[in-house]
Amino acid sequence: MKVSNFAKFGAALMAGVFACAAAYADTIKPAVIYDLGGKFDKSFNEGVFHGATKFTKDTGIKFRDLEIQNDAQREQILRKFAKDGFSPIIMPGFAWATALSKIADEYPKTKFGIIDMVVDKPNVQSMVFKAEEGSFLVGVIAAKTTKTHTLGFVGGMDIPLISAFECGYAQGVKYAAASDKVISNMTGTTPAAWNDPVKGGELAKAQIAQGADIVYAAAGATGQGVLKAAADAGKFGIGVDSDQDNLFPGHILTSMLKRVDVATYDSFMAAKNGTWKAGIEVFGLKNNGVGYAEDEWNRTILTTEAKKAAEAAKADIIAGKIKVHDFMSDNKCPV
Repeated sequence: MKVSNFAKFGAALMAGVFACAAAYADTIKPAVIYDLGGKFDKSFNEGVFHGATKFTKDTGIKFRDLEIQNDAQREQILRKFAKDGFSPIIMPGFAWATALSKIADEYPKTKFGIIDMVVDKPNVQSMVFKAEEGSFLVGVIAAKTTKTHTLGFVGGMDIPLISAFECGYAQGVKYAAASDKVISNMTGTTPAAWNDPVKGGELAKAQIAQGADIVYAAAGATGQGVLKAAADAGKFGIGVDSDQDNLFPGHILTSMLKRVDVATYDSFMAAKNGTWKAGIEVFGLKNNGVGYAEDEWNRTILTTEAKKAAEAAKADIIAGKIKVHDFMSDNKCPV
């Protein structure tokens, strides 16, 4: 049976369409604009950097990145990146929301991604994390490890997002040991709170003086001061966002992992493959979006009992048997 010239033409045309679609999907200019605290904060921003770096390693597609120095730069720099054709552009941090809400309308064909905030636009992917679930697990670990039955928490900027870490941690502590005490402090009320390791260290020392032998830091670059103070005092610190166990080996009990690296990598890869979509992407225990670190740096101090308790709690949270309250839903903490 002969194939008509029309059929051949149609097949060739469709092949060309698919080829063009594939080429278009591969033609992306990814970028990251970091939040205050800097690219190498050993925490939140650096996790995004690692995800973007892995994407480049796996695909050969380079990404552009930039560190802002103050809040006033957000709108100007974001507009410049969009104007220069970068897409997708990922911004870690809730503080990008105002600038993004405006720029997204100006550049409707540009793909944007924001971490830790929802911006409801047809060209924005909002990546949010159930930080309270991961914090619950490190709270369980802390309660199963403490000798003084007094635990500390140092947050960065005093906002509901960080209170969600604090509340999840306290819930985990109280779940494992109802009589244990949690001392909490926030570093400040402005964005400078993310980059003040000296004050973070001072807050940690004050908590240790009150009996805390484990201090959880959810404070960006400020957390490095918290972890150092704990290590210098011969106590344990708990890291956040990235795996920080190697910062002070033997003194970081574990780190609450918020997989911003995975979110960044997946967003860039979806744009490359033509499967990127706007909307809300939620990362929790169920899809390994949060968790806790276990590695060569903490295996000798993370006890079998603590890990067993954390894994049991994890399974129960995923199964719905444990309901971890989200502070951001009502600005209240049940413990």
